[in-house]
Amino acid sequence: MITYQSEGIAMPHIARRATTAWIRQVAATYGMKVGDVGYMFVNDERILEVNREYLQHDYYTDIITFDYSEDEVINGDIVISLDTVRTNAEAQHTEYDEELHRVIIHGILHLCGIDDKGPGQREVMEAAENKALEMLHVKQ
Repeated sequence: MITYQSEGIAMPHIARRATTAWIRQVAATYGMKVGDVGYMFVNDERILEVNREYLQHDYYTDIITFDYSEDEVINGDIVISLDTVRTNAEAQHTEYDEELHRVIIHGILHLCGIDDKGPGQREVMEAAENKALEMLHVKQ
C-alpha cells in the first residue's frame, strides 16, 4: 500500500491513483513489488529536523528515504520537503509538478537499489529518473 500524507504544509495536488500505478510500474521494471511505502510531505524546517535526528546531517534536502525493503518487496518511508522541491524547480527552470514527480520517483528508485552518492552514480540515478518520468508522461 502506498500512502500520502502531509505535515505542516498543504498536501500537494497529485493524482494519487495514477501516481500509485506509475510507482508500481516503475518498481516492476526493476523486478520489485511495492509493499508498504509512506510518503510524508513536509516543509523545510521539518525535513531539517528529520535530517538532524535520524541522519545527523545539518542541512536542508529535498528528500530522505528510509528503506525497510526485503528481497524483491520495497517498503519504506519517504519524506519530501515541498519547499525545497519548489526551490529546485525554480533553480532548474522546470515545472513544479515535474520536479515533484522526479523527487517522488527518486525515493522509489532508492528503494529499488539505485544509489546516487558514489562516483558516476548520480548520472545513473538521473537516467533512471528520466526514464521513469517518460513512463509517467506516456500514462497521462
